[in-house]
Amino acid sequence: MNNLTAIAIQPFVPAKCFSSSIKFYQALGFELVSEHSGIAAFRYQSYSFLLQDFYEPKHCENYMMHLHVSDLNAWYQHLLALELEHDFSCKVTEIITQPWGMREFCLYDPSGVLWRVAQNNDDVQQC
Repeated sequence: MNNLTAIAIQPFVPAKCFSSSIKFYQALGFELVSEHSGIAAFRYQSYSFLLQDFYEPKHCENYMMHLHVSDLNAWYQHLLALELEHDFSCKVTEIITQPWGMREFCLYDPSGVLWRVAQNNDDVQQC
């Protein structure tokens, strides 16, 4: 019998300035697990992604990650306290409630990659 167990699914996140992006993700709290040949592996708890030394403006502007958290307000305050806009020229938006039943805010990384940070809204019926 074949063993089809998956170990991970890891997206490759593009980076305009690889070294700056590494510092950005470390500042967020991601652990740099390895770096070699233009690929940096990051982990946060049991989740991970690969940062790649690759930049294509249209690709970065259309690239999106979703971080589903249990306490959106804590993440929001954590990111605001880091002053990312000053240190990395990125943007954190206001928290909004989406019609699909999540509260979220957006974080744009230094390359323009959009991270949607979201929490289920118990007050809105889920689909």
